[in-house]
Amino acid sequence: MDAASLSTACAPSTFAGLAAFGTEILSIDTRLVTNFSAYVLDIPRWTAPTIYYENATFCNVTVSYTHPGQNDNIIVETWLPVENPSWNERLQAVGGGSWIAGRFATSYETMKGALGDGYVTTTTDAGLGSAQDPRKWALNSAGNVNWYNFNNFASVSLGDQATLSKSLTASFYRKPPAYSYWNGCSQGGRQGLMLAQRYPEAYDGISVGAPILYSTLTGTSLYWPQEVMKVLDRYPYNCEMDAITAAATKKCDKLDGVEDGIVADIDGCAFDPFSMVGKKVKNCAQAGNKTVEIGLAAAVVVNATWQGMVTPDGKPFWYGLSPGTWISAEGDGMLTLTGTAATNCSSGTCVGVPSDLTVSWIDMFVAKGDPKFDLNKVGYEEFYDIVKYGRQVYRSALDTDDPDLSKFQKAGGKIVSFHGLWDSLIPAAATRQYYNEVSSVMPGTHDFFRHYEVPGLSHCAGHASGQPTGLFEQLRTWVEKGVAPEESPVNVTVSDGSTHQRILCPYPKVAKLRKGCRDPADAKCWKCVKRE
Repeated sequence: MDAASLSTACAPSTFAGLAAFGTEILSIDTRLVTNFSAYVLDIPRWTAPTIYYENATFCNVTVSYTHPGQNDNIIVETWLPVENPSWNERLQAVGGGSWIAGRFATSYETMKGALGDGYVTTTTDAGLGSAQDPRKWALNSAGNVNWYNFNNFASVSLGDQATLSKSLTASFYRKPPAYSYWNGCSQGGRQGLMLAQRYPEAYDGISVGAPILYSTLTGTSLYWPQEVMKVLDRYPYNCEMDAITAAATKKCDKLDGVEDGIVADIDGCAFDPFSMVGKKVKNCAQAGNKTVEIGLAAAVVVNATWQGMVTPDGKPFWYGLSPGTWISAEGDGMLTLTGTAATNCSSGTCVGVPSDLTVSWIDMFVAKGDPKFDLNKVGYEEFYDIVKYGRQVYRSALDTDDPDLSKFQKAGGKIVSFHGLWDSLIPAAATRQYYNEVSSVMPGTHDFFRHYEVPGLSHCAGHASGQPTGLFEQLRTWVEKGVAPEESPVNVTVSDGSTHQRILCPYPKVAKLRKGCRDPADAKCWKCVKRE
């Protein structure tokens, strides 16, 4: 259809037959958007480069629907390109972030980028509106979880979104998308892998970054450094923990053969934070720019953050963050609210600054809004009980840790994932574990699922490394032409401030400088080798 015909078709009547099993369409609103221009940075595009375009025309279709009997109202918003650019005959659905399913600032930026590349693009709010955290929708009443809302957030709305957006596309262009893709990071990464596990035919290609795979463990692990400080009743200055982090980075920097301010070999990085006790830190901002001495508490907190959660008798049961990660820095990464071990000393007495991502999880779903529950009074034993209870009750609904992707593989689907090794929220080791678990039950995993670890990258974006902005196009080539991705380009900012062109390698391979090649800033000097 030509642009004039498509513009005329941007009307509710075009989509009159819209339906999805188990749903009832409440309304269909359409709006023809013209003269639309956008400049979208690579950051919210996750695996695609920065893009700029002008004078685009697209049809914005907003569908409101319900699951009869559940008293919910879910919105799926879909943008259908008309011209500048015209449709590329493909669909790209985008994910959410934090406790938001979609239809928020970041997902709209991702959609703008997809639209500029010619994709039909779509997002869903899972019926939760613009709520930034689950406090507004988690409970029917104190003690009673709203399971309809919870399941919509966790998975159900994702399947609906795929069905409805494909139907909208077919009605508008009079043919379905030739290929359909998913693109998301953090919560959007969890959503993407949930789709592969529960809706294996929804998308041909799925791109995920820093996925919250084991949500019921991650949700509480974010609080672990705060728990340690609370039990110690010691809250170190951020500068103390930053100094330990910097020292670990300096020691482990050269393990990959290149001194650039980035710890690439996190497995080989062995640094004792207690060796820093008693050392001086100059110009500590929280202490009024005075010199402070690194205390034992700072070493304990950093060590606990690196080692991860342990049982009351000291046995490890979940991963920590990688050495080199800025665990006390605020705003380190696009979706980071604050570092997991951050403190605030503005009143003259340091206190903990826990991430609301985890506080809301514990308050709303583990404690179920109990007004008598006080997280500030929880000791190690009760904290362990909280972790166990959260996993027992919510794992089957929320976690995306099912390694059996055989139906997705059989449908011809492909997955690419990435995770920053300096992720300050989600342990990079968790995504590695999931990939290894899939590989253990599916020997052909590398034929449909490739994972990339990114040295120097924080949560989804930020810190020393850029994102793998060529990976989405590599996914598309893999899906449509059968050419599997190997190395993927990435730019990193090294310690002297210059930008280096590097490569990322599909796990378990790692990038290594070629012998005789002395320019680490040249991507051609790097090769993918087996992990030692």
